[in-house]
Amino acid sequence: DWPISRRRYYGTEIPIWYCKNCSEPHVPEPGKYYKPWMEKCPINQCSKCKNTEFVGEERTFDTWMDSSVSPLFVSKFNKDQEFFNKVYPTTIRPQAKDIVRTWLYYTLLRCEQLTGKKPWSEAWIMGYGLDEKGMKMSKSKGNAIDPLPVIEQFGADTFRFWSASEINHGYDFRCNEQKIESTKKFLSKLWNVSRFLSSFPVIESGTPTMTDQWILSELDDLIKECKKGYDEYNFFIPAIAIREFTWNLFAAHYIEMVKARAYGISFSDEERDGAIYTLHKTLSTILKLLAPITPFITEYLWKTLYSTESIHKQHQVETESKYNQNKITKEITEFNSKVWNEKKIKNLSLKDSITITIPESLESFKKDLKSMHNLSDN
Repeated sequence: DWPISRRRYYGTEIPIWYCKNCSEPHVPEPGKYYKPWMEKCPINQCSKCKNTEFVGEERTFDTWMDSSVSPLFVSKFNKDQEFFNKVYPTTIRPQAKDIVRTWLYYTLLRCEQLTGKKPWSEAWIMGYGLDEKGMKMSKSKGNAIDPLPVIEQFGADTFRFWSASEINHGYDFRCNEQKIESTKKFLSKLWNVSRFLSSFPVIESGTPTMTDQWILSELDDLIKECKKGYDEYNFFIPAIAIREFTWNLFAAHYIEMVKARAYGISFSDEERDGAIYTLHKTLSTILKLLAPITPFITEYLWKTLYSTESIHKQHQVETESKYNQNKITKEITEFNSKVWNEKKIKNLSLKDSITITIPESLESFKKDLKSMHNLSDN
C-alpha cells in the first residue's frame, strides 16, 4: 500500500470533502485545482445522507504523488494519444540512489497501474556528489559547486571527461577543481598525439609488423571494454579504459617504438607504411570511442585529420580480431621501463646509446626496440 497523504504545511492539496454528518468522502469533478481546507465544497449535498455541510481535507499529497507523474506528463498521457504512443515507454531513467524506494518505486507503481506498461526498461542509479571533505553537496549546506563557471574555466569536454572518469555507477564521488583541472592533462596528451600524427599522411591500408599487430590487439580489447561500458550506460568504464590505453600504451610505448619507422629511418617503405597506417587507425578509433564523452575536441580532431563529415555520424567501431599479440604487453612495457631506468641510473639521455640484451620473447620486436632506445649490439 502507498500512504499518499502527509500532514505538512506545503504540498499539493488533496481534493476531498467529508460530510460533516456521516463522514462520507466526496471528490469533485476533475479539471480544477481545489484547496479543500479553505474553499467551500463544490458539491451541494452528501450523496449518502443528503446533508449540506462538509469539512475539507487538510492533509497534502505525498510529494512523490506529484513526482511519480513525470513520465506521463512529458509523454502527454490522456492529452495526445499519438504522441504518447510514440514516446512511451522510454529506455532509461537516470536518478540518484537516495530515491530508489520513493521516486523510482512510486513512478513504476503509478505508471504501470495506469498504462499497463513500465515507464522505462532500465534505471541508471548514480551516487552522491561530495565536497572535498566528503560531505554530500546540497544547497542548504552551501557546499555545492555551480557547474557553469567551472565549464567556463576548464571547458565542456574537460568537465565531461572528468565526470565520466570520476563517477561510477552507484558510487559517491568527490568533486573539486583540482581534479577537474588534472583532467586537462589527458586531453592535452590527446591533442599532442594528434598533432604528431598530422605530420604523416593518412594511409588506407598497410602491412602491420609484429609491433603494429600488438597495439592493434590491444586496440581490439579497448573496443570491447568501451562497448561493454556504453551498453551498460556506465561511461566510467570507457573513460578509464581510453585514458589508460591512450596515455600508457599508445603514447608512452607504441608511438615511441615506431617513431623512427614512421619517419622511414633505416626501415623499408613497407615497414614505414605499416607504422603510419597503424598510427592513424589507432588514433581514429580512439577518437570514435571517445566522441560520446568529449564531443567537441574529438569532432575538431576528426575533421582536421580524417573527414569533413562529423565524427558523430560515423558507424560504431567494431573489433577485427585479426591478431592476438596482447599477451606480450607486459614484457614490452617492462623491457622499455627497464631501459629507461638503466639510462636514468647511468645519467644518460633517452637518445644516448646503451647496451642491453633484448629477451628472446621480444625478438620479433627487436628492430623497433633497437631504434627506440638506440641499443648497441652486444
